[in-house]
Amino acid sequence: MEPYRVRVIYGDTDQMGVVYYANYLRFFEGARGHFIRGLGLSYGEIESRGILLPVLEASVQYVKSAKYDDVLEVHLSETHTRVKIRFEYKVHREQDGAVIALGHTVHVCVGPELRPTRAPDWLLQKLQGGRLELRSGATAGQEGKRNG
Repeated sequence: MEPYRVRVIYGDTDQMGVVYYANYLRFFEGARGHFIRGLGLSYGEIESRGILLPVLEASVQYVKSAKYDDVLEVHLSETHTRVKIRFEYKVHREQDGAVIALGHTVHVCVGPELRPTRAPDWLLQKLQGGRLELRSGATAGQEGKRNG
């Protein structure tokens, strides 16, 4: 799956001219939505089927600064249990490949009554399919580098 891409706009930056720290969580959210759509789903569809995925934990490690007009690529990987989904993020600047930030979010599956619940089989199957696609894409990229 292609990484999620976002161009930094003025509104993303702070007084020092760099991306405001909290905006990385927005970029992570965009990458999650991109990933979920790549599975053939949307957050809206998941929610309409009775599953909500609130954030239980979030972390960002800031490595370098990003500035106005930088194009950022957010690479995502995912692991899950029956109740929790963990997304790992690696943000690169497209122009030079520099790692800008690393982070993760952990989401818990809850039902309409907002109590933790096991993820339904249909969701687990989609996630497993996405994980296989992420692995095969990484393998294909590595083979291209070896052969190219």
